Amino acid sequence: MALIDAIELYGEGWVLALGGALIGVAFGFFAQRSKFCLRAAVIEFWHHQFKEKLAIWLLAFSSAVIATQALSLWGGLDTSAARQIAARGSLSGALIGGLLFGIGMIMTRGCASRLLILSANGNLRALLSGLIFAVAAQSSLSGALMPLRIALSEMWTLQGGPTRDLLALLGWGPAAGLVLGVTWLFAAIYFGRRSNSRSAWMWVGGIGTGLTVAAAWGFSQWVARNSFEPVQIQGLTFSGPSAEWLMRILLNPSPKIGFEFGLLPGVFLGSLMGALLGKEFHLEGFNDGYSMRRYIFGAILMGFGSMLAGGCAVGAGVTGGAIFAVTAWVTLIGMWLGAGLTDRWLDSPSTHRAP
Repeated sequence: MALIDAIELYGEGWVLALGGALIGVAFGFFAQRSKFCLRAAVIEFWHHQFKEKLAIWLLAFSSAVIATQALSLWGGLDTSAARQIAARGSLSGALIGGLLFGIGMIMTRGCASRLLILSANGNLRALLSGLIFAVAAQSSLSGALMPLRIALSEMWTLQGGPTRDLLALLGWGPAAGLVLGVTWLFAAIYFGRRSNSRSAWMWVGGIGTGLTVAAAWGFSQWVARNSFEPVQIQGLTFSGPSAEWLMRILLNPSPKIGFEFGLLPGVFLGSLMGALLGKEFHLEGFNDGYSMRRYIFGAILMGFGSMLAGGCAVGAGVTGGAIFAVTAWVTLIGMWLGAGLTDRWLDSPSTHRAP
């Protein structure tokens, strides 16, 4: 009843924005404290190390899958209404976009969410890369790069509905998704214990990061069911919100206020809180011209790749993966392949360092 009253008083947009801000704070804090990073997990995987960084990513991913599928099983989430399943998708866009995003992720030393988190920690390289990422994403959505994005997307499309739902294609349901999530959780626990890490944040932060993904799905579904106007359910993603915030700064009138309005500021604030708590806030810049060129080009690839694929490492890789959207899984595979090949070609083991 309180939610209905809040919607009547403030409107759906502001209620969604407040929820996005609170969930964003939690995501930013947990991701910062745990050092959640797909790039770091990919590097460990391809170098056959299978330790802490891979464990953290698996903890977040498995927690997101378990909580999201539990919501579906208990009637708190209708995944068939999610954009990643209901709308027409592109397999060619998912694969090519995932590959490009993976390449860019290695070049910038972090995915879109990681760049935002590092920016709040004083990393000026990440701040510049994040701004360029947003410009490239918006250009791909409705600017100069849009024709190329559309051409690549139309090469191999997929109708919306059950054909985009991996569980439905296999004849399974949320219970099977829950079992798969628990299996990945056991893998995360195994790799985490194998790393001999003494950090409690690896466990708390990794699981907390994943739970915020499910929280976004559940909250938007809750608002949609109590709203007087149609509301699209949505999860965490950073490509669309980054482009939206760029347009919000540049255009008047600005885009409609919703979940994305609160998400990015919330993540920034949560990460800043985590950095201050861990005494990890300090300014960092570029070392040389080559590094700057590398980050800029990588950010452009990530921005275009995320819009082509329909999501970033969190938006497609974790959020879309948690509801078993076919294109999200293709994107995730593309990211792991693109990042692994680029790491092998571009970086020697001696250059591997935390972003």
